[in-house]
Amino acid sequence: MTIAEPSQSSMLDLLTGFIVELRAAGLPVSLTENLDAMQAITHIPIEDRNAFKYALAATLVKNNAHWRAFETVFEVYFSLRGPAYALGGGDELPELDDDDTAANPEAAGAGNGGGGGEALTPEQMAEMLFKALQQGDDAMLRALARQAVTRYAGMEPGRPVGGTYYLYRTLRNLDLDNVLEQLMSQAKEQAPAPLTPLEERLEQDEFQSRVDRLKQEIEAEIRRRLVADRGVEAMAKTLRKPLPEDVDFMHASREELMGLRKAIYPLTRKLAVRLARKRRHGRKGPLDFRNTVRHSLSYGGVPADPKFRYPRPAKPEIFVIADISGSVAAFARFTLQLVHAISGQFSRVRSFVFIDGIDEVTRFFEGVDDISQAIHRVNTEADVVWVDGHSDYGHAFEVFWDRYGREISPKTTILILGDARNNYHASQSWVIKEMRKKARHVYWLNPEPKAYWDTGDSIVGEYGAHCDGTYECRNLRQLEKFVEVLE
Repeated sequence: MTIAEPSQSSMLDLLTGFIVELRAAGLPVSLTENLDAMQAITHIPIEDRNAFKYALAATLVKNNAHWRAFETVFEVYFSLRGPAYALGGGDELPELDDDDTAANPEAAGAGNGGGGGEALTPEQMAEMLFKALQQGDDAMLRALARQAVTRYAGMEPGRPVGGTYYLYRTLRNLDLDNVLEQLMSQAKEQAPAPLTPLEERLEQDEFQSRVDRLKQEIEAEIRRRLVADRGVEAMAKTLRKPLPEDVDFMHASREELMGLRKAIYPLTRKLAVRLARKRRHGRKGPLDFRNTVRHSLSYGGVPADPKFRYPRPAKPEIFVIADISGSVAAFARFTLQLVHAISGQFSRVRSFVFIDGIDEVTRFFEGVDDISQAIHRVNTEADVVWVDGHSDYGHAFEVFWDRYGREISPKTTILILGDARNNYHASQSWVIKEMRKKARHVYWLNPEPKAYWDTGDSIVGEYGAHCDGTYECRNLRQLEKFVEVLE
């Protein structure tokens, strides 16, 4: 299937809206990159949709973590158009494309042009779906995806229902889990010899990938029809999702948390390089008179090459004190993971976690390659409950000061992670004041929006009065910005 070539003015309007939506989704698209994209597509045939898509991606996407957001916006703004995707046509099934029919002659009977797809029974459709998955026939799967949406999704014009609902209805009727079991059973029966565990796993992975491609085709078909019904801008706004670095730690879904875990590794490498460069290229210090005179001897005593004393900033020692109660735990987990991943930029990193009791967990990170395993041990093995497992910052800070306060030195930078919701217990803010007297810096990172600070049982202002800085850190972008503050 191809898309009709739009006029030059309509294409310009579409591209402009596309760029605006990318920026609204959080992608950093500059004016220069916008012009580069417009120049690039002049060399691409508009009917070649994949080439068009990747030409835009090559000029507009700079981070692999942004690819999914780009792809979603692209599929909305440059979705396949035409009467075939209009809602309200009754139960009539769409015709197969010429490409689909040519790729699989048996599919001709599934469309109106081949004898009336509306007469296809559910059993016949299930049989065709089974054969298409068995043979890996992508053209047939595309045709069946369109017909499955028409038959099962129940889409109606103007109905305020999201695409997820239509996708659920379609997949429920197709029963793909059962189809996958049938495919595996037949593969075992047709094998000349019993399959080894490895061969069985490979077969299952191959069938699963075909099922996943079918699901993607169904989702894309639903999206096209919703765009045709509701318009590009409305659908783009509905489908807009935050980038991984903008996902709120405290309200992230399971899928978003997985995206955060993937995004944190390249972030740690970037921050480590940035911190190392920052220390290596420090500002010039005062004039080194003795060194200047010594080097001037080669110029007959003329100080042609002044020498300066370059500062050699020492790597700080980091103490991380993290609240791991409730929803704050996700924020603490990613911060601990980030700090330990760039621990080479610090002389030493020590970690402490608390709820109403406190425990040092540095041992969990020593000699560990996969920091996520250490984080799991922190959450399951740390001794952090003193009375009832409800946050008590005051008691936790007092215990910390009694046990570890003497180990704080002028080289120590202390990071305190938490929302400072103290359940109306005594704050014991004097501990933070004493820490600040002995430490190099004390910073407080709070995952709550600033508008919520010092409301209810939050006493972050009382603690913040004794800190060098109190920072809102709700996502990876803000956390990255804070790490640059560390010296």
